[in-house]
Amino acid sequence: MGGTDPRDTGLARDPQADPQRSSSLPPEGTPVIDKTYKSAAEAVADIPDGATLAVGGFGLSGNPIALIEALLAQGTTDLSIVSNNCGVDDWGLGVLLNAKRIRKMTSSYVGENKEFERQFLSGELELELTPQGTLAEKLRAGGSGIAAFYTQTGVGTQVAEGGLPRRYDGAGGIAVASPVKDVRAFEMGGKTGDYVLEEAIVTDYALVHALKGDRHGNLIFNKAARNFNPLAAMAGRVCIAQVEQLVEPGELDPDAIHLPGIYVHRIVEVGTDIEKRIERRTVSVAEALSRDIPEGA
Repeated sequence: MGGTDPRDTGLARDPQADPQRSSSLPPEGTPVIDKTYKSAAEAVADIPDGATLAVGGFGLSGNPIALIEALLAQGTTDLSIVSNNCGVDDWGLGVLLNAKRIRKMTSSYVGENKEFERQFLSGELELELTPQGTLAEKLRAGGSGIAAFYTQTGVGTQVAEGGLPRRYDGAGGIAVASPVKDVRAFEMGGKTGDYVLEEAIVTDYALVHALKGDRHGNLIFNKAARNFNPLAAMAGRVCIAQVEQLVEPGELDPDAIHLPGIYVHRIVEVGTDIEKRIERRTVSVAEALSRDIPEGA
């Protein structure tokens, strides 16, 4: 990054001059890469009103909730967010939505949030609904320096032909509709078919959650939390990662790293006891029938 803050360039000079850095560092004057921040609040402090964000998570799995709540607390508003979904009414990105901090969502699934539905249909929220695989590739392409790509997904639908509602006028009419996209025929694998042009996504910031990370920003994700998190991280010009466990460089097996530190600019440890919610808990029929039913229930 182009600023003078050593945390953004990755070069830390004097440990005493930067109180946010940990004390377990090489001797004073030794150039090191240390992207750690003391708290989530400090890590997101410079995110301005009107910023664009790529946010990891699928449902409630892998939500960077500490960073989201820090952003809520500092009052940042008018946000344009790219994420698979918008959480639920009281968790994940839903807390920003409830506080009217989000201007636009670019998502592939929005079915678990009643407030999202209300704001969208009333014209308070803009929505760019995107097929899930296409959204993932748009983020990956943005992080890979690929400006656009052609895909068969969406051909023959409003995704390609335009007219998909992006913002309603509050009276049932469409105020803003999706545009017509370029469709071209390509031969691939001996077959010719139509493909629609999709542009890559690059955002001002990315917020992600990982299981482990080191001070260089190398990240490891845990199972289902390795969903949109690596892709969102790639798409952000400044990527901020919350990790459950922070380790020293060299402690992570290079073959186990899911996202290299080149994509990560700031990292904050949130602890292994951070709250993780389940979006919809279900049990098997057999287990349900085996449970005691309280009298009068």
